[in-house]
Amino acid sequence: MERVREVIVVEGRYDQNTVSQAVDATVVTLGGFAVFNDREKLAFLRRLAEKQGLIVLTDSDGAGFVLRNYLKGALPKDRVKHAYIPDVKGKERRKRKAGKEGKLGVEGMSPSVLVEALRRAGATFEDGSAPRERGEALTKADLFALGLSGGEGSAERRRRLLKRLDLPEHLTANAMLEALNLLYSREELERVLEEPESGL
Repeated sequence: MERVREVIVVEGRYDQNTVSQAVDATVVTLGGFAVFNDREKLAFLRRLAEKQGLIVLTDSDGAGFVLRNYLKGALPKDRVKHAYIPDVKGKERRKRKAGKEGKLGVEGMSPSVLVEALRRAGATFEDGSAPRERGEALTKADLFALGLSGGEGSAERRRRLLKRLDLPEHLTANAMLEALNLLYSREELERVLEEPESGL
C-alpha cells in the first residue's frame, strides 16, 4: 500500500474506512455539515494544512461541493489540494437506496479509482513518485477561447468535457479551471479536445 504524505480530508467515517484501505495516510473526517459550526475542527485542519498539506476528497454530489467550497474559503489555498472522484451512478452496499442524486460517494469507489484521483490531485506518494511538473497554466480566457465558458452552448460543452475527463458535473467554470490546472497541462487538454470521439 502506497503512503501519501498529505492529510486526506473526507466527509464521514465510511469514507475514511474506504480511503484507509486504498492508501496509507492520515485520514480526517469532517463529520458532514457539522464542520460549519466546529471552530476547533477548523483550527485543527488549518494546523494540519500548514504542517503536512491537505487533500480534500468529498463526494461528487451537491452536498460534497458545499463542503468543498466551504473549506476552500476557510483553509490556506496554497496548502490544500483537491481530489475529485468521477460521477458514477449507483448506491453503496450499506444503504437501502441511492442518495438524492443517485451517485456513488467516496465510500463506493474502488481503491484504484481513489489512488488515481489522489495522483491527479498532485498527492505526494512516498514511493518516490512526486507530482509531475505542470506547464503554463490555463486561464479563463483559454476556457472562453475553447468554447467552454461565456458563449452559447458552453455549459453543455463543459458538461460533456467533465464527463469525458471523469470529473464531477457540479464543477462551475472556475472550479473546472482549477481542477484542469491541477490535473492536465494545456497540451494534454488540447489533445483531449481534438479527439473526434470526444463529441466536444
